[in-house]
Amino acid sequence: MTDTITTTTSPDLATMLARRAAETPDTVAYSMVRPTGRPRDDELTYGDLEIAARARAAAMADRDLGGRTAVMLYPSGLEFPRALLGAQLARVRAAPVKVPNRRSGLLRVRAVADDAGATTILTTAAVRDQLVAQFGDAPELSGLSWLCTDTVADEVASAWSPRIIVPDDVAMLQYTSGSTGMPKGVVVSHRNFCANAEDLARRWPVADGGRVVSWLPLFHDMGLLFGIVMPLWSGAPAHLMAPDDFVRRPLGWLEAIAELRGTHTAAPNLAYELCARAAVDARPDLDLSCLRATISGSEPVRWDTVQRFAAAFAPYGLERSSISPGYGLAENTLKVSGSRSTDQPRARWLSAAALADRKVVGVAPDDPDATAVVSCGPADGLTEVTIVDPGSRTRCPDETIGEIWLSGPCVAQGYWQRPVETAETFEATLADGDPALRYLRTGDLGFVSDGELFVAGRLKDVIIRFGRNYYPQDLEQTTETCAPGLQPSCSAAFAVDGGATENLVVVVEVNGRILRDTPAEQLTAAVRATVEARHGIPVAEVVLIRRGTLPRTTSGKVQRRACRAAYLDGTLARIGSGS
Repeated sequence: MTDTITTTTSPDLATMLARRAAETPDTVAYSMVRPTGRPRDDELTYGDLEIAARARAAAMADRDLGGRTAVMLYPSGLEFPRALLGAQLARVRAAPVKVPNRRSGLLRVRAVADDAGATTILTTAAVRDQLVAQFGDAPELSGLSWLCTDTVADEVASAWSPRIIVPDDVAMLQYTSGSTGMPKGVVVSHRNFCANAEDLARRWPVADGGRVVSWLPLFHDMGLLFGIVMPLWSGAPAHLMAPDDFVRRPLGWLEAIAELRGTHTAAPNLAYELCARAAVDARPDLDLSCLRATISGSEPVRWDTVQRFAAAFAPYGLERSSISPGYGLAENTLKVSGSRSTDQPRARWLSAAALADRKVVGVAPDDPDATAVVSCGPADGLTEVTIVDPGSRTRCPDETIGEIWLSGPCVAQGYWQRPVETAETFEATLADGDPALRYLRTGDLGFVSDGELFVAGRLKDVIIRFGRNYYPQDLEQTTETCAPGLQPSCSAAFAVDGGATENLVVVVEVNGRILRDTPAEQLTAAVRATVEARHGIPVAEVVLIRRGTLPRTTSGKVQRRACRAAYLDGTLARIGSGS
C-alpha cells in the first residue's frame, strides 16, 4: 500500500498556492461565469487569492480557530476558495455544508456543527443576513457565531503569521450522507487532498493549456476536488457556474464550455441525460470540439445515457473519446478510477440473470437478458483496487463480482468521532493477506476485467429473492421507461420483508402532466408488468409520489434506505393508492 506521494514536493494546498502566487501572480485561478460563458464576477488571480487567503487566515486566528472545526456556508462563488485556502493556512478544519433554504437544511447545518464540535460559521455577510431574516431566533442557530469572511480587508494579510502544516493533519471534514443514513464527517488530511489532486491530474491532464468549467456544488466532494483543488494543483483556470444556473437550463453549461473553450468538465450521469434530452434546442453554432475530458461520475453511469449524449452532440464537435466514466467516493477523498480521455467509453453486455447470482456472463447486446455495465476505467492510479468476497474476506479472481475494497494515500482517515464505524469501514483486513494492511470497504459491488473496474451496485441495496440478487439501479432504469415524461433517477427500488422472502417495492415520482397522459392505474400496471418481464422479479407494490419528494442526498443521489424507511412509517407523499 502506498503511503507517500513521490511525484511532488508540495505537502499541502497552502504551499501550492504560495508557489503559484510567487511564479504566476497575475494568472487567473478562478472566475464565476454565467451559463453563456460571459463573466459575472471579477476574476481571481493567484496573487489576489494568496493575499485574500492570508487575510482570512489572520481573521480566523484572531478568533482562535486554529486546530478547531468551523462550518463553511457559502454559495458557489469566489469567496469559497478564498475562505477554504484561508482555513488551510490557519489549520482550521473546514466542514462545508449547503446553504439552507428551508428548515430541513438548517437542521442539517446544526447536526453537522454539533457532530463536528463547531461553534463558528464561516460565511458571507449576505448569507448571514439571509439566514437571520429567514430563520430569526431558530434554536438551530443558538450558540453559533458568525465570521463573514467577505468583510475581511486584504490589509489584514500582513498580520498573518505562517503555521507549520503537517501532511497528516486534518484539512477538512467532508460530510456525506451517502445514499443512506445520517451525515458522517469523512476526515480528509492534507496528504489525502494532495494525493487525490495528483491522481485526478494524472488521469485527466489539464496543466498544458487546459480550462476547467464546472457547475458542481462546491460543498460536495466532486465539486470541491474537481472545481477548486485539482485546478489549483495543476495551475489551470477554473470557470465556475452556479448550480442553480445549470438546473434552470442545462444547455447553458455546454454553451459556457464552448464560449470559454473549456477542456475539462465533470458531472453526474443525470446531467448528461438532461443535456441529451435538451439537445434539440442546442444553438447551431455550439462548438464542443475543445473538450478533452468529459467526466461522468458521482452516481452509476448508464450506458444508454453515454450513447445518447455522444450521439446528440457529435454534430457539435464532441469527440466520443472525451467521455470518461469514473468511480469515486468521499471516503477516498474523491477519485478511485476513471477512463482515459484518449480511450473510447465502453460497456460489457452481461446476462442480468447471471448478475443476479453474482456471476459475470457475457451475452450479445440484443439478447433479451442483456444488461450493460459501464467500465469506470483502469484501476491503475494511486488507489489500489481489490475485489473481495465480503463473506470470506478473500480476494476474488477477475470476472467475479465482489465488494470493492481500496487502499492507498487517497483513503481518508475515517469518520469523525465514530470509532466503531471507522473500524468497520476503514480498517478491514483480508483473511488471505497481510494483517497489517488496512482497507476501505466501499459497500459497492463490482468486478475487474482486463484491468478495468466495473461497478455493479451497492452491497446493502441488493435485493435478494429466493437466493437471487437483483440490483436496484437496473430495476429503476427499467421503471423510467414505463411512461412518457418520467425523468432520470425518478424512482427507488427496495425490498421489504415478505415473510418467506423479500418483496420488491418501487416508488416513482410523478407530476400531474404525466398522470394526465398515463393514469395512475395504468402506470402502476405498466411498472409491474415491465419490471417482471425484463428482470423476472414480481413487484409487490408500486407507490406513486409527488414530484420532488423522493429522498435524496445533497448531491442528488436517491436515498433508497431513507425511502424504504419513509415507506414503512407511512410518511411518503403518496398520490392515489398505488397497487
